[in-house]
Amino acid sequence: MPVKNKIKEFVDKQGISVYKFRKDTGIAQRTAYDLYSNPWQLPNSSVITKICDCYEIQPSEIIEWVPRG
Repeated sequence: MPVKNKIKEFVDKQGISVYKFRKDTGIAQRTAYDLYSNPWQLPNSSVITKICDCYEIQPSEIIEWVPRG
């Protein structure tokens, strides 16, 4: 099942930099930039939790299932 992250869309919609995103959430610099630049890189559960807790959002706002085809 192909799943991708929507971190770039989310960060851009918030009008913040990747730097601010990583500082706000407390995730590692490399992780933040990798997630922003590669939608096929999936965050692990602790990263998802940090992002959702920080911005008070549902996981569906940062990850999505993509139909094959």
